[in-house]
Amino acid sequence: MHPDLSADLCARLREAFLNAGYTADGVVDALGPQAHAALGRGEPEPARRASKDAGSLGTLIRLFLLGDQEPEQDVRKALHGVDIDDAVRNEVLAADRTAGDLRAGLDVRPYEDNWWVIADLDSDLRGGAVPEDHVLGVGHASISLARATRRTPVGTLLDLGTGCGVQALHASTHAERITATDLSERALRLAQGTFRMNELDVETLQGEWFGPVRNRRFDQVVCNPPFVVGPPRVDFVYRDSGLGGDDASALVIRQLPSFLNEGGVGQLLASWVHRRGEDWEERVSGWLPRGGVDAWFVQRDIAEPALYVGTWLKDAGVDPRSPEGRAKASAWLDWFEENDVQGVGFGYVTLRRTDEMHSQVVCEDLRHAYDDPLGPEAARWLDNVAWLRANPDLLGQRFRVADTVLLEEVSEPGEDGWKKVVARLHRTDGPGWQHEVDEATAKLVAGCTGALPLEDLLSLLEFAYGEIDAEAALPIVRDLIRHGMLIPA
Repeated sequence: MHPDLSADLCARLREAFLNAGYTADGVVDALGPQAHAALGRGEPEPARRASKDAGSLGTLIRLFLLGDQEPEQDVRKALHGVDIDDAVRNEVLAADRTAGDLRAGLDVRPYEDNWWVIADLDSDLRGGAVPEDHVLGVGHASISLARATRRTPVGTLLDLGTGCGVQALHASTHAERITATDLSERALRLAQGTFRMNELDVETLQGEWFGPVRNRRFDQVVCNPPFVVGPPRVDFVYRDSGLGGDDASALVIRQLPSFLNEGGVGQLLASWVHRRGEDWEERVSGWLPRGGVDAWFVQRDIAEPALYVGTWLKDAGVDPRSPEGRAKASAWLDWFEENDVQGVGFGYVTLRRTDEMHSQVVCEDLRHAYDDPLGPEAARWLDNVAWLRANPDLLGQRFRVADTVLLEEVSEPGEDGWKKVVARLHRTDGPGWQHEVDEATAKLVAGCTGALPLEDLLSLLEFAYGEIDAEAALPIVRDLIRHGMLIPA
């Protein structure tokens, strides 16, 4: 049996949380920045101490965020108006009738703009490994996808594999109608609770991959698929697809464009294997349907097999030193060796359906640290690609350098003083793009003030410095436009 988080139960929980101040801001205010930061690091004691004088809010913090057992009378006071027996029947709470205490049965926590997310308790709060049908809460992957998603207003949006519903929550800020699907009945039950808690009207459908929305199209699709790479098995439904290797990512990327309206955009997290003698860019590009799709693959990290396996075992609360952990790790690593996998790439994929004859496919590494969310950059990339397609003759165009672009030069000491080793253009906002440039390119970019077309700038450079290869300069200019470093004037 799965919980039935009814509209009435969710409405009463919402009212109790608002009355107690159990919101994202309320928790930070009650705990203070240091204890809240410690809680985020998995160190609960400072938060436990800070919550002692916080009344009903403190009770809810210890109950749901720390996993403590709390006296039943305190919980009833904090959840005034909630039918406690109903909450216990539907797993929101779990009762220890002997001690007269209650504890959390589900992870119900504040999130961002006065939202709440309902998920299963993680391995730390459970005190052991999670079950196969575990519904993951808000984690690093889901947050990173939310930050990488374009927020341009759309009419219809599909959240494929919604899990606890966090992507649909974010989608509510820019989509008029949202459909959320999942293979797991339990995930859909908890996602429905998330939507009701936040007073959102979301269509929910159960089924595998795109099956529940066959013959439908959307303006936007977001997807955090079960992208873990390894043997074809399902240990945990939230991360394992039952498909071998990176076939889950390939399936979504191959099929997603056919569920988009013309001009519609799909964005997902994905993984891909790195094999000996194989170019990862060719691998992922080969998953796309032929033509009709602009695609941007951004590789954020590459993990070597041992690190990859250990990370995912610990993610599920499996001790790598236990007999179970050793057996799973051994089978996993054997699979990597048998398939010549040297590493696993991870990153973001942005797709746009287009009827244009010449679609654009770009794969690039973005493994350095940066702070800005990638969503606005994805929107910018799509706009820049569309502009380039509409304006194939760059020589007649005027450009200016983005205000956030700097020219950095690195020099080393030599016999005659400092010797320049490298010069690079660096965009200091967004993902912090960098391009190494030669002297001629640096001068060309410096001349982009919006006053002269590119053709005239190249002519001036040729007059001053000798022969300039305009055809060689154009690909560099296109890259700088795509990365928002040169802006059409």
